[in-house]
Amino acid sequence: MSEIISIVNQKGGVGKTTTSINLSKALVVRGKKVLLVDIDPQANCTSGMGFKITAKTIYDVLVTSSLNGSIMKRDNAPDFIASTSDLTGAEIELVGIENREFRLKNALVGIRTAYDYIFIDCPPSLGLLTVNALAASDSVLIPLQCEFYALEGLGKLLNTLKYVRDAFNEKLHIKGVMLTMFDGRLNLSNRVAEEIRDFFGEKLFETAIPRNVRLAEAPSFGKDIYEYDKTSSGSVAYIELGREFLKRERSKA
Repeated sequence: MSEIISIVNQKGGVGKTTTSINLSKALVVRGKKVLLVDIDPQANCTSGMGFKITAKTIYDVLVTSSLNGSIMKRDNAPDFIASTSDLTGAEIELVGIENREFRLKNALVGIRTAYDYIFIDCPPSLGLLTVNALAASDSVLIPLQCEFYALEGLGKLLNTLKYVRDAFNEKLHIKGVMLTMFDGRLNLSNRVAEEIRDFFGEKLFETAIPRNVRLAEAPSFGKDIYEYDKTSSGSVAYIELGREFLKRERSKA
């Protein structure tokens, strides 16, 4: 049965979508069956994946609580459920629906045996869409940018995780934390990394994702970093992150 993992941070611009796309691909490259779900109304993951929407979207999934006709496939890529700006209205539409926090969880139940991992790219907010993702998930990955402001709001995120555990999903836990936009030449990056390491301990992945122009460029071409420039430092980092991710999985087995 697959593990469902939300990639979450209420702060925008921390590399959440970049991690969703490229970690998913790193695991596909290593032979894992992966489904990636975009539940962000900004749909950056959808455009970054380069899919033309030819199927139902996550909006339809939440409204119907069914995955029928929503999963898109492409060779050498994770299977994918797209988002559109229509999702903005879903939170309003779901307010009056019973068990509205479990719409995504109920939809995913029937396909959990088909994948090794299901990743959910969450919005940079802590509203009903994110709660749906967290209620459906076994664990979360938290990307943290190596800047001072990245630490602000972390307490709010941790409080939200506690709230979801208490109210909807007692098994939800932090699977790992990753450093993004890391520049080892900067004292600030190193200080922030130390603070995060002190706080999260072994939850912090050793692999840090560097600042890399090629990583920033790839989504505008609808490509993951491996397709766009597999020799770039960003590609090498995500390949290593995928290796470390699976090494942790094997150590738990």
